[in-house]
Amino acid sequence: MARKIVKLWYDPEGDYLEVTFEQREGYFRETENDQVMEKVDREGNILGFSVLKVSKLQKAPLEVVLS
Repeated sequence: MARKIVKLWYDPEGDYLEVTFEQREGYFRETENDQVMEKVDREGNILGFSVLKVSKLQKAPLEVVLS
């Protein structure tokens, strides 16, 4: 089985977290939650996601469906 590398990047100044599953060209689109954007390629395959206001997640977990 091939190993997958997941990249995480956190910007404390912007309180922003980005998680990338695959390093390919894509774009961010909205999800049902204003705090989360999903990164997809032209075919709609999920490449990763980003979370705004990460520090607000201290009280409850964030649950989002990525399509």
